[in-house]
Amino acid sequence: MTGIVEYAASDAEHRAAEPGADGGAPPEGRADTDGAAAPEQQSEETGRSGEGPSGPEPFAQAGPEPGTVEAAFAPPDGGSWVRVSPALDRYLRLTGIAAAVVVGAPLSALCWLWLGPVWALAAAVLALASVPAAWFTAGRVRRSWGYAEGRTDLCLTYGLAVRQLVVVPYGRMQVVDVTANLLEQALGIATVRVRTAATTADTRIPGLDLDTAVGLRDRLAARSETFSTGL
Repeated sequence: MTGIVEYAASDAEHRAAEPGADGGAPPEGRADTDGAAAPEQQSEETGRSGEGPSGPEPFAQAGPEPGTVEAAFAPPDGGSWVRVSPALDRYLRLTGIAAAVVVGAPLSALCWLWLGPVWALAAAVLALASVPAAWFTAGRVRRSWGYAEGRTDLCLTYGLAVRQLVVVPYGRMQVVDVTANLLEQALGIATVRVRTAATTADTRIPGLDLDTAVGLRDRLAARSETFSTGL
């Protein structure tokens, strides 16, 4: 009986000494092996797939449809037109009113003297009708103006009834200057003029902020020297 009790006690001590028995901690080597198995398996699965987590695709901006008017007057290199200052609206409206007064008053007086009061009244009505026309079209005229600085050319677009797209190579620019009359100075805008070697006509960009006009003038002047091709 004493031998059986001693054998049972010895067997219990032997089991308590074994690692991991009765809820004990597992061996360190085995724990490290099991802990590293999951990352290695993840890495193998990622390597087999060869693709990471798919994110949202970048938004692709569609350009103008080929064969349309917008495509014919699109800016170069897939860029966008730089529009002029909204202050050009006020400039166009004020000049429209001034032109109506300057032209309408003498015309009405001459019609009164030579043709009679009926024709004088008709001339006055015609001159006054030009004021709201200039007032409501000023915004559209201003939005039609735009320019884009390409790699080798300056592109300019403008016009409502007749749209135009002018391309001026940097190498053909001879004179680039900034002008501003009294009304433009009061409104804080200026006009950049570009004169080329091929023609006596000049290219102008009106309604630019003063800082924008000066910066554009400096860039065009520098590029005209860099891209100079001679005559």
